[in-house]
Amino acid sequence: MTDNSEVYSREGDMIFGIVTAVHQETYFPSTNYLFTGPPAPKRCERIHTELYQSVLAMVFTINEINQSPHILPNTTLGFWIHDSCYSVVGAIEGTLLQLSGGKKTIPNYSCQSIPRLAGIIGDGTSTLALSMARLLGAMRFTQISSAAALPILSDKVQFPAFLRTVTSLSFQPHALVQLLLHFGWTWIGILTSDNDLGLQGSQVLRDEAVKHGICIEFFEILPTQITQASLSHVIDIVERSTVNVIVCHTYVMQIMPFLKEISKRQIYGKIWTGVTMWIPSAVFSERGLWVTLNGTLGFALHSGDIPGFTEYLLNKQPLKDTEDIFLMRAWEQFFNCKWPPILNGTTARNMTERNGICSGKEKIQSLDTSVFDVHDFRFTYCAHVAVYVLAQALHDLLHCKPQEGPFTNKSCADPMNFKPWQMLHYVKNVHVRTSAGNEFFFDSNGDSRPFLELLNWHTDSNDTSRFVKVGTFDANSNPPLKLESHKNSIIWGRKLTQVPLSICSEICAPGYRKSAIAGRPHCCFNCIPCPPGSIANKTDSLDCTRCPDDHWSSSEKDICIPKEIDFLSYEEPLGFILVFSSIFLFVNAIVILGIFIWYRLTPVVRANNVQLSYFLLFAIMLCFLCSLVFIGQPSRMTCILRQVIFGMSFSLCVSSVLAKTAMVVIAFRATKPNSSLRKWVGYRTSYSIVLSCTFTQTAIVAVWLGTSAPFPELNMTAFNWKIVAECNEGSILMFYCMLAFLGLLAFISFGIAFLARNLPDRFNEAKFITFSMLVFLSVWLSFIPAYLSTKGKYVAAVEVFAILSSAAGLLYCIFAPKMYIIFRRPDINTKENIVSTSSRASKSKSKTKFQVSSRD
Repeated sequence: MTDNSEVYSREGDMIFGIVTAVHQETYFPSTNYLFTGPPAPKRCERIHTELYQSVLAMVFTINEINQSPHILPNTTLGFWIHDSCYSVVGAIEGTLLQLSGGKKTIPNYSCQSIPRLAGIIGDGTSTLALSMARLLGAMRFTQISSAAALPILSDKVQFPAFLRTVTSLSFQPHALVQLLLHFGWTWIGILTSDNDLGLQGSQVLRDEAVKHGICIEFFEILPTQITQASLSHVIDIVERSTVNVIVCHTYVMQIMPFLKEISKRQIYGKIWTGVTMWIPSAVFSERGLWVTLNGTLGFALHSGDIPGFTEYLLNKQPLKDTEDIFLMRAWEQFFNCKWPPILNGTTARNMTERNGICSGKEKIQSLDTSVFDVHDFRFTYCAHVAVYVLAQALHDLLHCKPQEGPFTNKSCADPMNFKPWQMLHYVKNVHVRTSAGNEFFFDSNGDSRPFLELLNWHTDSNDTSRFVKVGTFDANSNPPLKLESHKNSIIWGRKLTQVPLSICSEICAPGYRKSAIAGRPHCCFNCIPCPPGSIANKTDSLDCTRCPDDHWSSSEKDICIPKEIDFLSYEEPLGFILVFSSIFLFVNAIVILGIFIWYRLTPVVRANNVQLSYFLLFAIMLCFLCSLVFIGQPSRMTCILRQVIFGMSFSLCVSSVLAKTAMVVIAFRATKPNSSLRKWVGYRTSYSIVLSCTFTQTAIVAVWLGTSAPFPELNMTAFNWKIVAECNEGSILMFYCMLAFLGLLAFISFGIAFLARNLPDRFNEAKFITFSMLVFLSVWLSFIPAYLSTKGKYVAAVEVFAILSSAAGLLYCIFAPKMYIIFRRPDINTKENIVSTSSRASKSKSKTKFQVSSRD
């Protein structure tokens, strides 16, 4: 450990003050809490590679400007470099020394006025730059930082004199969230430093992550003073966690011991992501961490071009560049060697290379890029730009033309005695072009362009490593995050060949919705299948969407498909059977009608009103044919016709049966002497019965059609998976009125036929009509509950079945016995048989009367 109180300086006409942490760690060997003596001097160890390279870039740039004829001609720039050694005390001390212009810190007083201090560049860390900014802001003294990215430093009310050439960290949480979302990482852990930059940035990161649906399993703070207990606590949490991605919003000092312990415990399979505070940094120079860090993704500052700077670095020699007070200590660190205790010109010329001893002949180009990168410049480029900005502002101030100045009365600043606020004005409004031709200017908050590069750490079997640029983040573009994976493959670490998952629960496939788990973050959930009729057409759906009424969910429940329109069609087996049955029965009725016409003169045909028999057969044929209207896709016409034809044909049919039954009774009663029923015997009575009953049914149907006629309807509620094309009866009351009237006629016919079933006539139809009416009533009484309990196309099938079976009952129960007599018993189909039957009936009646008189 060494004391770094000396100053790396060079005189000039104008001085640039530089306060930065060249060393990484600060120790105070003793602390006098009783204040009986002065504080112990700060002592530092281990060169911070990036910040030291930034110092070299500033020295190089100052040399370059001194040789340029375009900027600050005839003015030589000098510099004073103070190492703050990562100490707030060191940063303030260095600032006061710069302002005082001497070896002692004298607040608000400068020991020398020439050369003038144009401005201060520093510090490279946000915490130290913050303490400097409060001091320099009070005096409006220009401060430009090349590495302090704390978002609060953009507040010009608190820090009016602070500007920076580095991208503000306020954009890094957004960049990290975009990165997480791009790879679908919704289950992460966060590690942060216990300081302003770490805590503020990580809090913004947490809020931004939650806003975009990313869950955080743990949020741990790495303390500034790391102990074994605190380190073990955090590592135990990481080891037990289920996250595969950990975001580190930390400084190098906190993350280095943590990663060493992680590597020691061999905790692999985690993807480490981070921000510009440690990517890239000296962490990646530790070869023991390469297995752990392989595949690390993180954002870094834009890598700019500094022409000639690589050659400048490669030509550095500690035995020649004695002006650089940090080089020899850096050399020891770079090459892992030590300088001899006594080093003078004689020993240096005669020194030979020995193990562990620095010779000064080591080659910087032999160093791995993780130790000292001489090609990829990030913080270094920001330091290079900071010098150019300050130089250009000083150039504009010194070359101000009278009466064209920016101050009161268009005045210019006094070149030999300008005020700090005057220099600050020029710095804020600077527009500079570097030696590489890159333009730079500040925004209204004194910040640079929000542009970051996404880097991926690669190690290979050849024991080499490097950062590979795989994308960019530009807050001013859309989309802000752009990957370049087609040019450079992203490595995902040990034994990982594809993008690792970092989720709490497996992704819910289409057809499933997320169901929260009690007591767990929203990223942890169960996948519940959507109910029938609902879909989820994307992954991780929160809810299932109900399909429209005319659609139904697919078997995978990921799309809504149109419902099939279902109706009783002619092509399907049931429809075909019903059509065939209807036609077959219709043909049977025609055949029977033909037989009746052919045998119209026979007694069995003429016995019971042959005209009504013709009429009844015609009505039955209509009943068979009307069933065809119930088959096929319903239309407005078929819906009206099916009930009209059904009602009229059956009313005609049943009224004919009623007329036949009534005529049997009237004809028998009219044979008695002096019977008053003789005048009712004849065609008029039967036709009157048929016409009056049919007219009544016609009136019911007419009222039905006039008030609420049937109409076609697509029933979407009967079945979930199909649409039933059916006829809406319009007025169900009128439908039942029609059926009730048919039932009334049937009951009357049944009653009359039942009373006349034993009348003495060989060809008496009353028995057959009684049985046919019993079948008719049984069918239609069974139809009502079946009709009410059936859905879909089977409603029409039930009604067709009832029509066919009831009509068939009438056909066969009434006419089949006659067909039997005509073809099988022609011997009884004679007039004599009718006469003998009547005589036997009279004798039977007389005998019955005699037996009754005897009992009396």
